[in-house]
Amino acid sequence: MADLGLYALRLGLFLCALGMGAGIFAGVSHREDWTRVAERSVLLVFAAASAAMLALFWALATNDFSLSYVAAHSARTMPLHYRLGALWGGQAGSLLLWGWMLTAYGSVAVIFNRTQNRKLMPWVCVAMLANIAFFLWLVNFETLPFERVPHTNRLSDGNGLNPLLQHPVMMIHPVLLYTGFTGFALPFSFAFAAMVTGELGTTWFRTTRRWTLFAWSVLSAGIMLGGRWAYEVLGWGGYWAWDPVENASLMPWIAGTAYIHSVMIQEKRDMLKTWNLVLIGMTYGLCLFGTFLTRSGVVQSVHAFTNSDSFGRIFLSYVVITLAVFSVALIYRLPQLRSPNKLESVLSREASFIINNWLFMAILFVVFVGTMFPVFTETLGGVRRILGPPYFNTFAGILALLLMVFTGVGPLIAWRKASVASLKRQFVIPASIGAVVAIAVIVIFGFSPGYWAISAWGLGAFVLATISQEYGRAIGARMRRLNESAPTALLTLLRRNQRRYGGYIVHAGVVILLLGVSGAAFNEEKLENLRPGDSTTINDFRLHYLTADAIPAQHYGGAKARVALYRGGDDDRMGTPLAVMTPEKRLYWLEQQPNSIPAIYSSWREDLYVILTAVEPDGSGTFKIYHNPLVNWGWAGGMLFVFGCVVVLWPHPERATVGSDAPAAGEAIPS
Repeated sequence: MADLGLYALRLGLFLCALGMGAGIFAGVSHREDWTRVAERSVLLVFAAASAAMLALFWALATNDFSLSYVAAHSARTMPLHYRLGALWGGQAGSLLLWGWMLTAYGSVAVIFNRTQNRKLMPWVCVAMLANIAFFLWLVNFETLPFERVPHTNRLSDGNGLNPLLQHPVMMIHPVLLYTGFTGFALPFSFAFAAMVTGELGTTWFRTTRRWTLFAWSVLSAGIMLGGRWAYEVLGWGGYWAWDPVENASLMPWIAGTAYIHSVMIQEKRDMLKTWNLVLIGMTYGLCLFGTFLTRSGVVQSVHAFTNSDSFGRIFLSYVVITLAVFSVALIYRLPQLRSPNKLESVLSREASFIINNWLFMAILFVVFVGTMFPVFTETLGGVRRILGPPYFNTFAGILALLLMVFTGVGPLIAWRKASVASLKRQFVIPASIGAVVAIAVIVIFGFSPGYWAISAWGLGAFVLATISQEYGRAIGARMRRLNESAPTALLTLLRRNQRRYGGYIVHAGVVILLLGVSGAAFNEEKLENLRPGDSTTINDFRLHYLTADAIPAQHYGGAKARVALYRGGDDDRMGTPLAVMTPEKRLYWLEQQPNSIPAIYSSWREDLYVILTAVEPDGSGTFKIYHNPLVNWGWAGGMLFVFGCVVVLWPHPERATVGSDAPAAGEAIPS
C-alpha cells in the first residue's frame, strides 16, 4: 500500500503538468476539447491524491512502522482514531491532506461547471492545478509521507503523537481549518481566470459565492474549535493567547470576512471591482502565508511543525510567486476595472460597508504586525522581541468596538443615500436600548470592568436591538399583508432571503461571542497549596481538597486529584454541593511529555477551572484556580454563528416570479 501511495503521488504530479499544459493551450486557442482534457486531468489528480491518502491511512491503521512518518507520529498504544488523526499531526501528512483538499475543490469546480463558464474553465483548471502541483511536489521531493526507515533502524513501535493533539477536538479542528484554507483557492482561481479572460463582471464571484461562504464558515468553525481545544487541553484557563499560529488562521478569516461584505457592493452597485479582486487575492495569499508560518519555523508555537530553513525558503517563494502572478494580472486589467458608479453619500449602506472594510484591514494590520514583530526585530537587530496580548487586546479591541458600531448601523441605512429623518427614525430605539444597557452596567459595577467591557455591553445591546427591529418589521409586514402567523413569517423570511436574515443570525452570534469575551474583565485566579482536608474559596465557590490518587493508565502516569466543589458556605459549613472535580497531572511515558488536564465546572453564568500543577510527597496538592464569568456565552455565540452560516448556505427554493402575490422577503418592510 505504501508503494501504491508513492506512485500515486508521482502520477498526480505528472497529471498536474499535463493538465496545466492543456489548460493553457485551451485558454489561448479557445479549444473546447483541450478544456475537457484539463478538466479530466483535475479529476484524475483527485483520484491519484485519494489513493495516496488511503495508502497513508492504511499504514497508520496497520502500524506500518517501516514508514518514517508512521514511526514518528503513531504508536501501538494509541487508539485507532488517534492513529488515523496522526495523518494531519505531522508535516508530510498535513501537506498531503492540503493537496488532497485542493484536488477535491478543483473536482467540484469541474463537475459544477460542465456546461457553464466555458471561457473561464481552462484558466480555473490551470490555477487550481498549479497550486495542487506545488503541494504534490513537496510531498514527492521535500517532506515524504512514504519515506522508508532503513531496515537496520526499524523499531517495533513508534514515537507516538504529541499528547496535546490526542484530544477529540483535534480530530476535527485541523481538518476544518484546512477545508477553509483550501476552499478559498476556488474563488481565487475564478478571479484569476476572470482577469486573464477579461470576463470582469459578476460571473466569477456569483459562481463561487456559496463555496466562498462554505470555506469561510468552515474556517470560522475551525478557529472556534481551536479555542475550545486550547481551553480544555493547554491548561492555562484561557482560549485565545494571540499565539502566532492562532493568528495565522485569523488573518485570512479577517480578509475573507471583508471580502464577503465588500462583494455585496459590487453586486448591488457595480462598485469596488478592483478592491474585491485585491481582497480575494489577499485572502488566499494569507491562507498560504499562514501555512508557511506554521511549517517553516519562522515563529515559535506549540502548533508549529518543523524548523527547516530550506523548506521555509521554498514555501515563501511559492507564496510570493503566486501573489505576484495574481497581482500582474490585476494590474494589467486595471483600466477595465473602473466602476461607472461612484459613492453618492456618506449616509449610505455602501459607505458603511466601505468603513467596515477599512476597519477589518486595520485589525488585519494590527494582527500581522504583532505576529511578525519578533521576525522583524530579529532581522533588524538580532534579538527577538514579542508584542504580547496587551498589544493585541488594546488595538484590536478598540477596532472591534468600532466594527460593532457599523454592524448595527449598516442594516439600517439605505443604499445610495439615506435621509437624516429616516436615520433618526431607524436608530432612536436601538440607540436608546444600547445607552440604557451601558448605563445599567455602570450603575451595577461602576467603572471597574473597564471601558472595553462597558462599551461591548452597550454596543452589543444596540446591535441586537437593530437585528430584532429588522426581524420585527419584516415579520409584522408579512403578518399584515399575508395573514401569516409569526412563526410562519419567520421561517419564510429565513427560507426566502437566507443571505440577509441568516446574516443577521451570524451578526447576533458575533455579538454574543464578544459579550462572552467581555466577561474576562471579571476573571479571578489564585494559586493554592492544599493538604487533604483543606479548603479554599474563590468568588462564591468553596473547594475542599479530598485526596490524590495515582493514574493506572497504560501509556501515561501521574496523579488525579479529587476536589469537592460547593457554592457558598463559610468556615463552619461547606455550602451547597455542586460536583467533585478531578484535575489530572500526567506524564506520557513514550513521549516523555508532561500535561495538565483541567477540571471544569460550567454553568451559563461562569466556569470554575481547576488545574493540578503538582502533588507533593506529603500528599498536598498545588492547584491553580480560575473563575471565568460569561465564558460560556462565547461558546454559545460561536454555535449561534455557525447556525447562521448553515441558514445562509442551506439550499433554498427559487424566488417568486414577478407578478406573484407573495412579496420577496424584506421587500415588504415599510420605509
